[in-house]
Amino acid sequence: MPICVAALYRFTGFENPSDLRAPLLATCDENGVKGILLLAGEGINGTIAGTDAGIQAVLAHIRQLPGCAGIVVKFSRAPSMPFLRMKVRLKKEIVTMGVEGTNPNHIVGTYVAPKDWNALLQHPDTILIDTRNDYEVAVGTFEGAVDPKIKTFREFPDWFRQQRDHLLAQGRTPRVAMFCTGGIRCEKSTAFAKAEGLDDVYHLEGGILKYLETIPQEESLWRGECFVFDQRVTVGHGLKPGNLELCHACRAPLSAEDKASPQYEAGVSCPHCHGTQNAVNRARHAERERQTQLAAQRGEAHLGMNMAQERARKRKLREEEVQRQQTLRQNVLDRLQD
Repeated sequence: MPICVAALYRFTGFENPSDLRAPLLATCDENGVKGILLLAGEGINGTIAGTDAGIQAVLAHIRQLPGCAGIVVKFSRAPSMPFLRMKVRLKKEIVTMGVEGTNPNHIVGTYVAPKDWNALLQHPDTILIDTRNDYEVAVGTFEGAVDPKIKTFREFPDWFRQQRDHLLAQGRTPRVAMFCTGGIRCEKSTAFAKAEGLDDVYHLEGGILKYLETIPQEESLWRGECFVFDQRVTVGHGLKPGNLELCHACRAPLSAEDKASPQYEAGVSCPHCHGTQNAVNRARHAERERQTQLAAQRGEAHLGMNMAQERARKRKLREEEVQRQQTLRQNVLDRLQD
């Protein structure tokens, strides 16, 4: 598989993250690298893909950023480019929890290497929590994991506070273990749990991706596939591309059974979102799917609407309309004066 995919994050202090954006984006573009990178005052997070040389060039640039010399990167392969474009975005948080003061640079749970993870999970006092969103959990998770059934990571703190007494009141000395895709959400969720007063808090170092990369399938406690936020949709053991596709209307992962449903229409709806869309949205999704198919026939990638260009087009139309109205008013005044 010719494409190198690099997942990375680093909690570190960026005094002026906006100053880092343009040089980082330029480096990615110059090296043909695509994906998404988030910058915030607390660090960097994202996934990028490209040639081996292109990825190494971008990583060399990232390692020159403040506090990023030792950034840990998880590599996998893809048969084709899994991203359509390159984005570098400025954010308030590189992973949004929404709890002020939650800083993994100051407090965090105990890291557990993938080789030691099974032993922790098999300990009778371990409470295992999947910190990912519900649609991610639906396609795969660890045996015995608690599913919070959250829509976004922002919901995790409230869920944890509501369920804490129930989770811990089981007549044992609990060890709370958490995991997520690449490890970044657990950096914050374990920091949050520690700040809430829990002592024995652990998380999977490198996340599910590192576990699937390093633990042989015959020894694995992972069941199913792991959702990833690119066009591969899921990966399995050895980080091989999985078997699921994505609904382009609601972004839910789709199994063969989902696609066989009468509620499935490519690019328009699936069993997860059928009946929730109005006629305007369905028409919009159908047109996007039509354009995607036309682009594929031309051997091109359909990137969707360039929002900057669309905003400029609408602004020009408004300006032209204002000018037209002013001209009409002036013509009326001229006729009155005549």
